[in-house]
Amino acid sequence: MAVADAENPLLGEPTCGSLLQKLQQIWDEVGENDEERDKMLLQLEQECLDVYKRKVDQAVKSRAHLLQALADAQLELSHLLSALGEKSFVGIPDKTSGTIKEQLAAIAPMLEQLWKQKEERVKEFSDVQSQIQRICGEIAGNSSLSEVPAVDEADLSLKKLDEFQGRLQELQKEKSERLHKVLDFVSTVHDLCAVLGMDFFSTVTEVHPSLNDSTGVQSKSISNDTLSRLAKTVLALKEDKKQRLRKLQELATQLIDLWNLMDTSDEERSLFDHVTCNISASVDEVTIPGALALDLIEQAEVEVERLDQLKASRMKEIAFKRQAELEEIFARAHIEIDPEVARAKIMALIDSGDIEPSELLADMDNQIARAKEEAFSRRDILDKVEKWMSACEEESWLEDYNRDENRYNSSRGAHLNLKRAEKARILVNKIPALVDTLVAKTRAWEEEHGIPFAYDGVPLLAMLDEYAMLRHDREEEKRRMRDHKKFHEQLNTEQEAIFGSRPSPGRPVGPKKVVGPRANGGGANGTPGRRLSLNANQNGARSTSKDGKRDNTRPVAPVNYVAISKEDATSHVSGTDPEQPFSP
Repeated sequence: MAVADAENPLLGEPTCGSLLQKLQQIWDEVGENDEERDKMLLQLEQECLDVYKRKVDQAVKSRAHLLQALADAQLELSHLLSALGEKSFVGIPDKTSGTIKEQLAAIAPMLEQLWKQKEERVKEFSDVQSQIQRICGEIAGNSSLSEVPAVDEADLSLKKLDEFQGRLQELQKEKSERLHKVLDFVSTVHDLCAVLGMDFFSTVTEVHPSLNDSTGVQSKSISNDTLSRLAKTVLALKEDKKQRLRKLQELATQLIDLWNLMDTSDEERSLFDHVTCNISASVDEVTIPGALALDLIEQAEVEVERLDQLKASRMKEIAFKRQAELEEIFARAHIEIDPEVARAKIMALIDSGDIEPSELLADMDNQIARAKEEAFSRRDILDKVEKWMSACEEESWLEDYNRDENRYNSSRGAHLNLKRAEKARILVNKIPALVDTLVAKTRAWEEEHGIPFAYDGVPLLAMLDEYAMLRHDREEEKRRMRDHKKFHEQLNTEQEAIFGSRPSPGRPVGPKKVVGPRANGGGANGTPGRRLSLNANQNGARSTSKDGKRDNTRPVAPVNYVAISKEDATSHVSGTDPEQPFSP
């Protein structure tokens, strides 16, 4: 019964009071005196007091630790908010509300969340700064930097992150621009190397090994040194291209000149079309691969040297060809020269070796140019001389036609002769005006050039003066013939009046004359024999032989110089103006 009472009736466990009662019972049974009992009780109270003190001390320390943890947590929270740039955070508990453990329990999730946010922010800063460091290294030409950039955890604000990201975007833009420049330079080097026949890979890898096509685009060097060396390489290649093109164009010009000199066939010329096709091209227009390769230029140089040697052996043939061209120009311009003397002089110069072949040909080219200029200055006068001679030919034909007594018969081709006669009368009436114009132009030419104008060695003014004299003689002859005819008609009239109408025994009827060319330039009307005759050519030009040499026959004037009388002209063409300008 006593043991059961000593236990806690509620918990079934002993309590301090029950244990004290049990101790008193034991003391009563043992018989302990009061002094011992008091001593034992005091000892028990002291031991209990010590236990309470220890517990209180432990509680105080625990509370201090909790307060320190709370303070540290609050300080950490403040630091995290400051580092992250957060002025406030939703859910921060009130410092005076709740117990210490409740406050710690409330702040712990926020700290954990802010720590995670800080770790993510630090990772973002590290990534951005690493990219910045890598691009800066690529620009500086030191892309092998392996150090991880340090992140300032004291400032992890979004503002600071935006600053780094802005800097990164600027560097990425600069990298993109530099990469485009590098690719443009590499493309230009590729095109230039193709045109120049150079090895592109060896050329571009000398600048930087990363510029090889086998490497990725993003792996190519974009440093200032690489860009500078690429720019210098491009300039050097462009200058080389310019020099080679100039050399090739000079060789092409020499080739064409030599081909023209030696009448090289088109088939042989076509072998060097790849050289001559760029003779007038600009530097930017030459884009065909291998167009300016060194072996091509050397090939052209060898061909020029070969043609130069061939030209020296064919110098006489080339020089005589030039002389023939010069003689042809003089022949067309009706300028008289001595071709035999000129050819002998050329032979002497070539045989003596006193003059370089190129100098001789250049001198002959200058002579040809001057001859062309002189021929051009004479062209207008020569055209009018041809018209004058042609008109005189028509005048001669018209005189023969007018003497034909059967010209109006209905024979075959009579209507064609009538039409030609009409045109010839109009043309003949224009001869005086044509001669006056020719004289004026000839005198003006002689005043300008200071030398007489010669037509196949004969002064043209002398020819025109002789023509005027003969024309005057013809007019006088025709006037005498008219007077003689008038006298005979009057005599016949008187005889008819005396003896009646009958044929005169003094006028035998001769055979009818047929229209045709006159012999010896003479006419039935007794034209004087002091008259120039035309050449065999119809237009009066000097004849040339089949080998291109001129006939040295003396230049001649038209057959007839005198137009038909005004009475004859007015009987066929009414209203014709004799002063009308000549037209072909």
